[in-house]
Order: sequence, then C-alpha cells, then structure tokens
Amino acid sequence: MRRKNILFIFGTRPEAIKMAPLIRELTLSKYRFRVRVCVTAQHREMLDQVLKLFRIRVHRDLNIMRKGQTLEELTARSLVMVRQAIAGERPDMVIVQGDTTTTFAASLASFYESVPVAHIEAGLRTGDYLHPFPEEMNRVLTTRLASLHFAPTRRARSNLIREGIAPATIHVSGNTVVDALLDVVRRQRRKRIDFEGFFPGIDWKKKIILVTGHRRENFGAEFRNICRAIRIVAEARDDVQFVYPVHLNPNVRKPARELLSKSANVLLLEPVPYDPFVWLMDRSYLVLTDSGGVQEEAPSLGKPVLVMRRRTERPEGVEAGTVRLVGTSTERIVSGLTRLLNSSKAYRAMSKAHNPYGDGKASRRIAAVLRKSLQ
Repeated sequence: MRRKNILFIFGTRPEAIKMAPLIRELTLSKYRFRVRVCVTAQHREMLDQVLKLFRIRVHRDLNIMRKGQTLEELTARSLVMVRQAIAGERPDMVIVQGDTTTTFAASLASFYESVPVAHIEAGLRTGDYLHPFPEEMNRVLTTRLASLHFAPTRRARSNLIREGIAPATIHVSGNTVVDALLDVVRRQRRKRIDFEGFFPGIDWKKKIILVTGHRRENFGAEFRNICRAIRIVAEARDDVQFVYPVHLNPNVRKPARELLSKSANVLLLEPVPYDPFVWLMDRSYLVLTDSGGVQEEAPSLGKPVLVMRRRTERPEGVEAGTVRLVGTSTERIVSGLTRLLNSSKAYRAMSKAHNPYGDGKASRRIAAVLRKSLQ
C-alpha cells in the first residue's frame, strides 16, 4: 500500500511549537505516512530556534519575509509561493495550525490545488473579526476551506457546529501545545537542566512576572498603556521584577524601550528560545500576556495568567479560573497585578484551577484520526 503524503505548512514560532509533537507522532513508522515540512518563515529568527529545539527537518523553506512588508504583500507572497510548494509536493493532505497569515494562505492554496486540509486548533472564536486582527478572520476563513477540524475543546467544537460544519468532520483532541510543553518540562526536570545562567539580570529573590506582548490590535496607544501599567507596578514595589522578552516587531520594541528601559525592576530581553522560555515560565510567579498560546501553557504549570486583551478566543481558561481578562487600560492592569500580588487567596485560586486545554495526548488522537481518514 502506498504511503500517504502529508505536508505540514507553517511559518511562525507558535505554529512550529504546536506542530512539533504531531510531526514526530506522524513520522513514526506505524502510521506509514511520508511526512514533509514546508515553512514560510513568517517569523525567521524565532522559528529557527524552535526547528532546532524539536529537530524538525524542513524540506521546503520559502523565506517569504521582506523588510517593511505589508500584511497584503505577506498574504500575496505566501499564497503564490505556498501554492507552488503544494503543486511540487503533491500531498494527499495539507496540515495547518491556528490562525496565522500562513495558515490562511496555505488553506486557500490547497483549495486551489484540490488538496484536503486538516486544521489543528480549529473552532477558536472571539466573535469579533477585528480582535484579534487579522487572526480571527484567518481562522474563520480557514474553517470554510478545511476538510478535517481538530478542535482543542468541546466549546470550540460547538462553535464549528454553530457555523454549519458537519459534526463528523470535527474531532475534539485537546491542544498540541500542551503536548509540546509537557515534553519540554519533563526533559528539563529529568535532566535537571538549569537556565539560570541564561538570565543573568534576574533577581530570583523577587516575584518574577513574565511578560509577553505583541498583538497587532494593541499597537499604538493601547500598547503604551500596557507599558505604563508595568512601569507603575514595577516602580511601586521592591518585591517584584518584570521580565519581558521583547518581540522583534518595531511597533513593540520602540515603545517598550522608550517607556520601560529605565524603569526599576523591569528587565527587557531579546526574544528567548522556547526551551529557556519554558524554564523561565515554570519559575515565574505569574504571567502577563496578550498571547494566545501562553494562555494554554502557563496554566499547565500552575501559573496565573492576566490577559491584556478585550476578548479572548480561549474563554475556557477564564471560566476555569486560570485566566483573567484585564484588557489594555493602565488602571485595570495595575489592579489585576496588585490583587494577585497582595492576596495569597486570589493567587492560590488561579494557580490551582483546572487547565481545560489538554492532557498531553492531543497528537496521538489526531494521528489516529488522520490514519483512518487517509486509508
């Protein structure tokens, strides 16, 4: 029997992290798949770190990014180059993940080439096409183009059914990011890996607040509000230290440097590879973020998460109590941080809440469905 050809297409660090355990699972001989990987390198430096960590072999590197490239140019280049890659590989199925420009372009290109698409992390919704932008529209459009939908939670499945997606094509799998995270943490703890020397500026006697912030819809005034909130809390308290690996986007780097570089108890870092990032998150007191994946990762480590967004496509964490939305107003962020720093009861309630995003077996479930679907 001919081995089925599966082509993974992704371009960013979060996609690579979430694809890695599934690539490994499908590469196992028992599945009899021919696994190929195509990257757009939408995040060049940060993507390469993850490829190296998880030992992902790339068969086609499109390297699409150009300096000053607009979203329209990125989308157009991705569509043209990914379609060429698909035509060259002739896969039986394309696998995409999440909600990036690469995900949408790869799904549309696959449709043009009459290749079925499996969408990992399907069904996440905020209900507002502009928040997050352009990710919400990317995932809605990807849903219309996909043949198989792997929803991380039952709520995500319900979202898809409400939009008219056939229930038989939807499979609740959990989120593969939990697979990747737990794999890294187990290895670090088993080998007693210590990255303390990687972070010489951190004062481990203080409560470490890990910050990630890079959302496009927060650029401008709202991001400056976020920075002001960090500065207020950092300068008011000697018992905390904010550690912020600053995203490479100039819309993030410029205001972060302007508003935070001289603040007491704020350490600005270059982007951190995933391995030490997980180690740092595991040793942090709490996490302040506008990221999607971190909302799933940090609760797996028992870390409270304050989300600096108006809406989240991951409401399960809010309902479970592991995540709290604080928006982007300076006052609400300061209030949210102060509450967790001052109240041990509030902190314990969030740190011990159930993580609804998976048990580390999502890739195994997805692989079983793909094997059956491609027989």
